[in-house]
Amino acid sequence: MNAKAERGGEKPTYRHAWQQGHLCLVPMTGFFEPCYESGKAERWRISMADGTPFAVAGIWRAWQEEQGYTFSFSQLTINADTHPLLRRMHKHVDEKRSLVIVSLDDYDTWLGCKDPELARTYQVQPLIEQLTGGPKPLVFQG
Repeated sequence: MNAKAERGGEKPTYRHAWQQGHLCLVPMTGFFEPCYESGKAERWRISMADGTPFAVAGIWRAWQEEQGYTFSFSQLTINADTHPLLRRMHKHVDEKRSLVIVSLDDYDTWLGCKDPELARTYQVQPLIEQLTGGPKPLVFQG
């Protein structure tokens, strides 16, 4: 599930976790987004150009149940309406969203961040210079 980073501290589902700094990293080798430029949904894979794993910003929460705790997480997304490449994803009438990719150098800082306002500074779009694309799957340039 995804969560809008701009509303992290507002929605009841995530408010406590955001305020408590329950941040996580979601490791992956790629993710898929639908591109509608051909008039129909084409599933595009987005990954690092060199194939290395990366991580996106997430938020986690726990709740008590009879048999112990249950944990869940959501990936954080930001608006991508103005991003030259990511705005191409999803239907033209939909708001464009992008996962928040955390730089390897920032992993420890992100995970240890307990200040919600400082955490917001990590919610940035990848630069267009870091991306490459074409008729085949899109990749992030590492």
